[in-house]
Amino acid sequence: MRHLSFRDFVTSPPFFEESDRQPCSESERIILSLILRNPRKTLAEITKLASFSQQSVSRLVKGLMDKGLLVADKKIATGKRGQPSISARLAADYAYSFGISLMTDCVTIALMDFSGTILEQHQHILPAMTRRAVKAYLNETIEMLIKDHAIERQKILGVGVGISGYSLGGVSRFNTPPNLDEWALVDIDEILAEELNLPVWVENDGNVSAMGESLIGVGRNYANFVHLFIAAGIGGGVVINGEMMRGCNGNAGEIGLIVPSNKYPRPMLDLLLQMLQEHNIKVDGISHMLENFDPDWPGVDEWIEQTEPALSLVVSAIAAILDTEAIVLGGRIPKSLARKIISHLEIYDDVRRSEPRAMPRILISDFTGDSGVTGAAILPFHKYFFNTISDS
Repeated sequence: MRHLSFRDFVTSPPFFEESDRQPCSESERIILSLILRNPRKTLAEITKLASFSQQSVSRLVKGLMDKGLLVADKKIATGKRGQPSISARLAADYAYSFGISLMTDCVTIALMDFSGTILEQHQHILPAMTRRAVKAYLNETIEMLIKDHAIERQKILGVGVGISGYSLGGVSRFNTPPNLDEWALVDIDEILAEELNLPVWVENDGNVSAMGESLIGVGRNYANFVHLFIAAGIGGGVVINGEMMRGCNGNAGEIGLIVPSNKYPRPMLDLLLQMLQEHNIKVDGISHMLENFDPDWPGVDEWIEQTEPALSLVVSAIAAILDTEAIVLGGRIPKSLARKIISHLEIYDDVRRSEPRAMPRILISDFTGDSGVTGAAILPFHKYFFNTISDS
C-alpha cells in the first residue's frame, strides 16, 4: 500500500484504493438513490422515476448487481396479468460508515450499513467536550462496534461528522458554540482522521440532517423542504430541487439568525432546560432532560408561549422566501414537544380573495433522538454513491 496524504485519504479512500471497487457513475448514483429512497418499488416503477429507458435501467441494475452493490429482491405481485415485477435492494453489507454528532454536552456515534440502516447507536454525555475525551470515546466505541458486528475493516468507507456552528469558508473549520471551544477554528477532519485512521468528512449538523431527511427520512417525499435543527441552539438545512443548498460559504440554513436574540426568545433547548430548572424540575443537562422528557412538565407550555413568535417568524420567512413544500422539525427536539409547538405555529399571510397561496406542510422528523448523527452517517455514502434527489 502506498502512503496516502490526508487529502489523498479523503479523495481516494482505502475503501477504493485497496480494492477493485470504483466510485459510481452519475447514472448509477441515480439508480442507487432511487432504490434507497423507494425500497419497496419495483424496477418498472424505478424506471418511471429515473426517466431512463427500460433497457438502460436493466443494464445499470445488472451492472450494479455484478459489482455487488445491489441484490435481487423478491418478486412483487402487481395485480395484473403476467409475471410479478422484480425488485432490487441495496446490498447492506457492501459498505459501512460511522456517523458522529458533536453536541454541546454529548457525543453520539452510529454505525450504518449500505442500505441506510442504523445498526447500532450510542450516546455519551461528557462533563466537557474536550478533544482528548471525545477522541478516546470514539476510538473505544468504533472498535467495539467493528468487533460486535464482525465488520471487515476494508468495507468501512469512512466517517461523517455533524457539528454545531457556522462554516468558515466551506471547509471543515467551524466557529462553534462556547461548549465546543476545542473544536473551533481547527481542521476537524484532519484531527479525527489521524485519530481514527479513517477518512473523515465534516458538515454543519443542520446540513447533514437535511441530507439524511432527503435520502432516508420524511424529506424523501419532497424535492423542496427546510429542516429545522432544534438542539441547544437552532439551525437548519435547505433542500431545493432535490439538492442541498450550502450557500457561498457553506452557511445556508442558519435559521436562528432570522430572529434577533435580544428581541425574541429563540426556540432552543438550552432555554427550555433553564425554564424547567426554574420550575424545580430535576434535570442536570440537555441530554438528561431529553431522556426523561415529559410534555406536561411545568415550564413546557411557558417555553412554547415565549418561543412561538420567533418560530412563527422563522416558518413564515421560509414560506415567503423559499416557497418550499414542507418544513421539517428535527434535531434533538422530542416528538411530543414538536407536536405541541406545531399546534401553536402561525404562518403569516395576507389573506386575499378566495385563492390563498399554498403553504408548506409542517412535519416532524422521522428520526429518533439526534437526527444529526443519522445524516452524518450517510455523508460518506453521499460522497460516492447517492444523490439528494427527489422523485416528487
